[in-house]
Amino acid sequence: MSILDGRVLLLNQTYEPLGTVSVARAVTMLFKNSVTVEEWDGERVLRSQRATYRVPSVIRRVTYINVRRRREASGMKRLRIYMRDKFRCQYCGQKRAASELTLDHIFPRSRGGDNSPVNIVTACLRCNNRKGNRTPEEARMPLLTTQTALRVRLERVVLCHYAEARTEWRKYLFMEAPAGEGVCSRRAMPA
Repeated sequence: MSILDGRVLLLNQTYEPLGTVSVARAVTMLFKNSVTVEEWDGERVLRSQRATYRVPSVIRRVTYINVRRRREASGMKRLRIYMRDKFRCQYCGQKRAASELTLDHIFPRSRGGDNSPVNIVTACLRCNNRKGNRTPEEARMPLLTTQTALRVRLERVVLCHYAEARTEWRKYLFMEAPAGEGVCSRRAMPA
């Protein structure tokens, strides 16, 4: 993996986590003076023919962005739901590769169910076919995840997933809070 493929935590002007960007995008934003660096990525550097640049780990926008309008409309919904459910079938509990998983509508769309993340769970092919066009109760296949866990914002799931390997991000994601109080705690995240 190239250094340019790495991820950088992007914060709003108010230190609210916005998401992650690639190292290449972060460096571009630095050159445009639209962000400031909050944390550097150790001793990692990018080298050009004439210069050497330190690689940022956490950057903060100079201007504020109102994110409420764009939150759930963003892409990568499938991958975010797989991450939220920890790549486990929510019916049988088996952990699988993304290629062996599907998305299942708890309340089927053909019967009026919506396409929101609260109505969608990760399922293996076998369980999804077995459940078919029924609710979990009708199919006698109880969900392993509670409805409360399904309400976790998908962008938080992605940030917490990346932050497991990036200790310098923890204070910006409130992961250093007392046990059970951070946004990435077991209480806030599905099991």
